[in-house]
Amino acid sequence: MNIFTNSTQCEVDFFHKKISKNIKKIRLENNLKQLDVALEIGINSVAFYSNCENCKYGKHFNLGHIYKIAKIFNIEPYELLK
Repeated sequence: MNIFTNSTQCEVDFFHKKISKNIKKIRLENNLKQLDVALEIGINSVAFYSNCENCKYGKHFNLGHIYKIAKIFNIEPYELLK
């Protein structure tokens, strides 16, 4: 028995999708383009940012991205996780 299998890949994918949805929502509420946010957090590829925001091709935001995005919108990072 592996004691470290307390979640399924489906659960993890759902978590990433929830975060991405929250990021997209706040970005749109603030009338920012994906490119604006991508460049501000140090991502030079809008395609990569778009893939993260839409959970395409297994791409997702990492903790550093989440922290920087929260700073852009003057919110606490945990707000993007709920």
